[in-house]
Amino acid sequence: MWKAIVPAILMMLVVAAPARSETMAPSGPPVSKELKQVLDRLQRHYRDTRSFSAKFSEEIATVGAPKRIRQGTVSFRKPGRMRWEFQEPEKQTIVSDGETLYSYDPDLNQVVETPLKQALKSSSATSFLLGIGNINRDFKAAFASPATPTGLVDLILDAKAAGYKIEVGLDPKTYNLITLTLTDQLGDTTRIDFSDVHDNVELPESIFAFKAPAGADVVTAPAAP
Repeated sequence: MWKAIVPAILMMLVVAAPARSETMAPSGPPVSKELKQVLDRLQRHYRDTRSFSAKFSEEIATVGAPKRIRQGTVSFRKPGRMRWEFQEPEKQTIVSDGETLYSYDPDLNQVVETPLKQALKSSSATSFLLGIGNINRDFKAAFASPATPTGLVDLILDAKAAGYKIEVGLDPKTYNLITLTLTDQLGDTTRIDFSDVHDNVELPESIFAFKAPAGADVVTAPAAP
């Protein structure tokens, strides 16, 4: 699950810690002026995003298994607070209060608690979630080729360390994330489509508080080796 959610949040909150303008052009061979302008604009837009809420639809295609489709809502607030609510038929709630990640499966009536940094397993993923990530450091960026006929700004981001590729479609007017497709090392893909996106909304702390339901089995994830 996290292999999809982390890049989704990462791309919806591509921010750098300083408030000053910074270039996002990737290291390595020179990039085109057009790509640099797109990345710089994306940087400025998300640098100023403190919170957001959205609806989403998720399609998971695992090699050798049937596709899975789920829908729900997501809320995020810096630093590190988020809530994913998945609807039926596979209901699930995932909440982070900035320190601990809670994953609740109502069918099993089970809660799994994991320290947030351990759940993400990647310092770059953690830094993005906490609002101090750097796309220049963690990704190689390029325009999708050929571009999809959607009217979106299509980018491909290759993670330098994590071994996955992200394809994103950005609204050309707002630069909000509209589509995201993640392909991992095994060839499994997860596509997430976002709609009804609202930036810088007021999200109370109560949204990101979690209390285990009565009678739920609470499991604490073992410490990372």
